[in-house]
Amino acid sequence: MERLPRISVITVCLNAAPMLEKTLKSVEAQHCGDIETIVVDGGSTDGTPQVMADYSHVIDKKISEKDNGIYDAMNKGVGMASGEWCIFLNAGDTFASHDTAKAVLEAVGDKAADVVYGGVVKPKPNGGGDFVKPAESPHNGHRMYFCHQSAFIKTSCLRQFPYDTKYTMSADFKLFKLLWKHNKTFLKLDFPVSVFDTGGVSNTNRAEGLRQNIAIIRELDGPADRLRLLPRLYFVLLMLRLRSKK
Repeated sequence: MERLPRISVITVCLNAAPMLEKTLKSVEAQHCGDIETIVVDGGSTDGTPQVMADYSHVIDKKISEKDNGIYDAMNKGVGMASGEWCIFLNAGDTFASHDTAKAVLEAVGDKAADVVYGGVVKPKPNGGGDFVKPAESPHNGHRMYFCHQSAFIKTSCLRQFPYDTKYTMSADFKLFKLLWKHNKTFLKLDFPVSVFDTGGVSNTNRAEGLRQNIAIIRELDGPADRLRLLPRLYFVLLMLRLRSKK
């Protein structure tokens, strides 16, 4: 049987002890031979260090120090990775099932791919269980069309295009737009990869994310794509402003 490539699971956390434990349990339960677990802690002062000690049999590499935000921490994790693929499961995120990692690698097989992604499991807004939000087909869009936590990314791509930390909320959007524009290959899967609890995003945070997406489109896209993409974001931003004044 051919050996599957190594996966580096990178988990970024700060003062999130129970959520980190949830993620590490999910990684530990994976039915996949070669997983490297990396924890990048921002210098937690709660029970996170104890959780890291309790799961030392799961964690292969770890660092605990102050960082300059989540994307800086993610870049640190990439720098520590030895796997061919990276996936970012931040504290509280989990794989969709016990065999997700293996299923992703088997689906890739010998196909040429730089980013492999699938759907995401999310809680219903008003309770009543979870639902699967499927990913969209690859395209150059005005927003993310898949969940970052549901993407396996070639480590070589992440080193070629590190997360731009000036975009504190949308550096992932910039990364995947850059990869698209540099003709990297995206492969969409028809099953969910991760479970991600959004927890609710405030209008203030959403508005800032929209503004950063606008800035990224203006930075990377040409006139035709700007004309196609920007009006959608300006419209949503306007609606948020109107709602906040009510």
